[in-house]
Amino acid sequence: MPTATETVRSRLSTDMALGEILNFAYDTFMSNKIRFMLTALGMVIGTASLILVVTIGMTGREYALRQIEAIGTNEIWAEYQGAQHISNSSLDPLTVEDVQAVQEQVPGVVAASPVVTLGERIPVGNGDEKDIQVLGVYPEYQRVRNLKVLSGRFFDAEDSQAHNKVGVITEKMARSVYGSPQAAVGKVIKLTGLPFTVIGTFKESVETFGESEVTDNSMVIPYSVSRYFLETPNVKMIYFSMRDSDSVAGATVQIKRVLRSRHRAESVYNVQNLTELLATAGRILTALTWGLLASAMVTLLVSGIGIMNIMLATVTSRIREIGIRKAVGATRREIRFQFLAEAVLISLIGGVAGIAIGLALPYSVHFFTEYHIPISGWSAIIAIVVSSLVGVIFGTVPATRAAQLDPVESLRHE
Repeated sequence: MPTATETVRSRLSTDMALGEILNFAYDTFMSNKIRFMLTALGMVIGTASLILVVTIGMTGREYALRQIEAIGTNEIWAEYQGAQHISNSSLDPLTVEDVQAVQEQVPGVVAASPVVTLGERIPVGNGDEKDIQVLGVYPEYQRVRNLKVLSGRFFDAEDSQAHNKVGVITEKMARSVYGSPQAAVGKVIKLTGLPFTVIGTFKESVETFGESEVTDNSMVIPYSVSRYFLETPNVKMIYFSMRDSDSVAGATVQIKRVLRSRHRAESVYNVQNLTELLATAGRILTALTWGLLASAMVTLLVSGIGIMNIMLATVTSRIREIGIRKAVGATRREIRFQFLAEAVLISLIGGVAGIAIGLALPYSVHFFTEYHIPISGWSAIIAIVVSSLVGVIFGTVPATRAAQLDPVESLRHE
């Protein structure tokens, strides 16, 4: 058993050897700056790529999921799809009575609205005409669809009950017909000869590029007034909004059960929500991030191979130096650690520079534009850990080769 004094001396000796080795590695680097800087350049590019890939992947994933969530994670919609087989029976679409039945039988439904669609052609300036789509909905439609009112207001329950001939139009329609959303408020649009006053303009919270029932040229009016133009109380679709997102999955099943119980057995109704879409989008975006990360890792792998090659060449050029160090008492462990320290130093220098560049680019985007790209601190931590591992992994072979050189043969080397 070593005494306490011997243990302290051993630790002091180790600390001195460690400091000497690190100083020696630094001196070697400074004496061959151009060669080692070119070797570290691969690490700079690889580490910066890693930072950018992680940042872009995480930012893109959060942005895409936020866009989907903005549509409404509490939202459920139902549509009539037709019959399961060819039948002589008449169509069996959804009705406004289905809305009331679901609200009474499915707990957690806080808002609902049917949607009916009508086509109309309205006059615009200079004698021209424009085709528009008219949607008949409940006042709750704004809440369920998470619509943003840009000017004026959305019609309310009083407008619906009084059968007021009012409506709101999309932002794009307001700009194309009246010049701006503000200018559209108060204008009169005639639908089948009936004058409707525009009381507001709106847009969807997320751009759906025409994939929803709302088009660029859409006008939304109270459902009670749209009945003037309809022969039956049939509706195209029904939207429901739940109290919280946790109840969406169960409510979707219950709504489908209620609708099937109120209609013929062969009728098919599609009841959907965004939960599955969110999960699918999350998986796709995660896979894309890992794919980009793998590409960045290839760059780091190539730079690691470059470090190993330069260190092997360094060992060959310094064989005599290694022999002298061994002759004056340097151990294999010290020789191995010396060359490993040089490889890690090159890798860390390149890694730190790469991190600086990788973090500076997102900041520069925010500096020159209005866009803000959030940066994850994890990307910098991952990058510094990976660059250190690259130095250790690819520096081990040259360091081991240097440590195993025979001192006698090394001193004879010219």
